Formats: sequence, C-alpha cells, structure tokens
Amino acid sequence: MIQRDASVLLTPSSEELRFLPEGPYRNPNGMVSWVSIQHGKDSQVGAVNLLDLESLENKSFEHPGRPGFAFPTDRDGVFVVGAEHSLWLFDTNTRQSRPFVDGIDQGVSGTVVNDGLCYDGHLIFGCKDLQFADHKAGLYLLRAGETELIQLDDKQLCSNGKFIIADGDTHTLYDIDTPTQKITACEIDFAAGKRGDVRTVVDLSDGDVYPDGMILTPDQKSLIVAIFNPHDATVGEARQYCIATGMIQAIWNCPGSPRVTCPQLIEHDGGVKLLLTTADEGMDSELRAKNPNAGCLFIADTDFNSLNDNPVYPIPSGLA
Repeated sequence: MIQRDASVLLTPSSEELRFLPEGPYRNPNGMVSWVSIQHGKDSQVGAVNLLDLESLENKSFEHPGRPGFAFPTDRDGVFVVGAEHSLWLFDTNTRQSRPFVDGIDQGVSGTVVNDGLCYDGHLIFGCKDLQFADHKAGLYLLRAGETELIQLDDKQLCSNGKFIIADGDTHTLYDIDTPTQKITACEIDFAAGKRGDVRTVVDLSDGDVYPDGMILTPDQKSLIVAIFNPHDATVGEARQYCIATGMIQAIWNCPGSPRVTCPQLIEHDGGVKLLLTTADEGMDSELRAKNPNAGCLFIADTDFNSLNDNPVYPIPSGLA
C-alpha cells in the first residue's frame, strides 16, 4: 500500500469559507470550482468558488441557500447548482441565480440537496437529512435535456460521492450514503428511470470514520474516497480502493485537518495531482486549535498520468 502526505494548496480567506468546502471540479477554462456549502453552523448561505491554479487566487460567489454541488455548463460562467430544494442556473458573470427545477424532496421536512454527479448530460444527485437521523432524503435523476425529476430512492440519510462506470449498454452507479459507512453499487437504467439492486463494494462500518466525496480513477479500476473523521484527530485521509476486491491501495494524509470532504484530480506543476477539500464543521475550539489546516484545500502527488472525466452540464434547450 502506498502512503503519501498532502500539503496545503489554499487557505481560504475567511473562517466562513473553511466551514464546509466540498465538490472540487475542473472547469474548461482551467479553473477549479468548489462549493462552500454553508458559512457556519447556523448559516443558510454558501458560495460557489473559482480557484486559479496558477495564481492561487480564489474568487467567491455567494449563492442563495446552501449549495451542495456546482458543475460548469455549456454556457460560459454559468453553473448548474443544487441548493436547498431546487436546481439553479447561476451566472457568475452577473451573480444572478434562478431555479429551473423546484420541489425536490417535496413533502419531506428537514432535508436539503447535497452531493451530485454530471454524467453524459444527466444529473444524479441526492439529499441529506440535516439531523442525520431519519432515512427520508431522496436520490434523484434528471435526464439529459429534461426538467422533470425522477426519484430513484427516498431513504437516504446523507447522499454523497458518486460516479458511473459504463460497460456497453450497462451503467453501474457507485454511491455513498455517508452515515451507513458503505460504498455501494447498483445498475441504473436511464431510459426507464430506475436503479437495480444495491450491493456493497467497500464497508467501513468496522471503524469510526465516514466516506464522503468520491471519484473514479482514470483507469476505472479504483475509487478515491475522502474520509471524514468526526472525532478528536489531527490527520485526515483520502483512500484509494480497488473496485473489484474492495482492498485498500493507497492513503493520502492531510496533516492538521481530519475532516476530508472530497477528492479531485487536477493537472498542476507538470503532473496529475490529487486535490482534497477539508472542513472544520463541528469542531469545538479546542479541536480547532489542534488543527490549523482545517478547512484548507490540499494537494498531493499521484502515480496517474491522465485525468478522470469532469464533463460540463448541457443546459436543456428552452431555458434562456
């Protein structure tokens, strides 16, 4: 097993931005976008952020509600954002945002949109119970070119990392519902709007840490998952697992930041690097003092020589 130490790439400019960073994503213009889901324990506001990897300048664009994910679209400067109970088109040029899909988790109280995936023009995303108590949050599919949601599940606790592997006409969705401590897989039928039986790929339930964000490796044989450690710790982890065997292959350590939230691969300094977001969510003052890098973005070396897919979302026709 390979072990590597990550180093701080970006220290966000405010404590608000360090509370809950998530979802780093490569943009066509070379920037990396990421979301700061909420700007404090009692905040109901977050932001879409754009990081210039050359200058390390970070620009923050406040968004209505708490953005669980943001993906670039086929319109320059416009993102599709999942926040609260809606999908939004957010124009960072004008800082204007408008919903185009409403009513997510309609009839369910105490949930909000969380993590998502853009794949072949489709959006797959899930919600979370804000109390992490009840299996009541939804998992949804928005098919390419459409604006009507399809509900795939209504028993999520905290829907997180996702990716899809295609084998001919068969598509397998790999998914995380964080409090279950499991990474699962199931077939997804886009035409029928259904998913198949769920099986466990990686089981972390014998420990006391939780899988959060996740990506597929470029060779599509392994996954990289961020590990959120809610306990009294001073080092965070991202782990690489073999999909076929569930065996751990690599660990990246984040010193001074135990709550790792999401991985992404980027090109930087002439190589393929691993970018990791971390959070200081839930830390008391004593634990926060032990972790000076909590809420920072980290970077680490990898053995990869290519990148995973980060597609843009094609905005459905008819949406001006």
